[in-house]
Amino acid sequence: MKHTIYKNTSLSFSDQGEGSAVVLLHGFLENKTMWHYLSPSLTKEHRVIAIDLLGHGKTECMGYIHTMEDMADSVHHILQELQLEKAVFIGHSMGGYVALSFAKLYPEMVEGLVLMNSTAREDSIERKNNRDRAIIAVKRNYQAAIGMSISNLFNEANRTRLATEIEKARKEALLTPLQGIIAAQEGMKIRDDNEILLHTTSFPKMLILGKKDPVLDYEETKTQVENTDVELVTFEDGHMSHFENQNELEKVILYFLKKFSL
Repeated sequence: MKHTIYKNTSLSFSDQGEGSAVVLLHGFLENKTMWHYLSPSLTKEHRVIAIDLLGHGKTECMGYIHTMEDMADSVHHILQELQLEKAVFIGHSMGGYVALSFAKLYPEMVEGLVLMNSTAREDSIERKNNRDRAIIAVKRNYQAAIGMSISNLFNEANRTRLATEIEKARKEALLTPLQGIIAAQEGMKIRDDNEILLHTTSFPKMLILGKKDPVLDYEETKTQVENTDVELVTFEDGHMSHFENQNELEKVILYFLKKFSL
């Protein structure tokens, strides 16, 4: 576990392995521990940096709104500290939004991009309203709101089979402070639409979606990669591919990273 200070805020990350760099960015209510199962296979050929984003894991809150650009700048600070010039970015859900913001701000540093259960599009009005409702709910009853949020990310058919994994994810989510939860929701709500980046950037890109994702409409989300060079990978399950489709996800990511092996 490593720490660095950015704008008077302690940032937490891990740095393992050697080779071309891979940056792992977790989703909302997650932290860098979500990658533990995947890291051992990645570190065989790559230098893997897993980061706790602002207000999550062991990284402190920086304010009351954490924009995706704020998060991207904090990631950039860590990479500068590590003297890394380029990396492949893999972002789950909110981590994908951060990776896209990073690609917009620092395009020369992005060697490749994997959006996992994520989208390049901005929030719809309905989604923004849902975030406002979620903020009210978590202020009223923190534990209940988080418990419901986590189980709702899984394909309904998997909720019994993956009860242990859901409980594990819930426990990690409960480590997220209220300020971090609200700041991230506010930041996601006002994020830019970055779909243009899927059409205009030249680095390799992949979009991983679940057909039964309760958060992202599969049919609608996949249209953003039509007529692009983005590789689309579809799993049969929900928003939590790292739990629901663990083995297939590992194979797909290792396949993508073969392009960057030294």
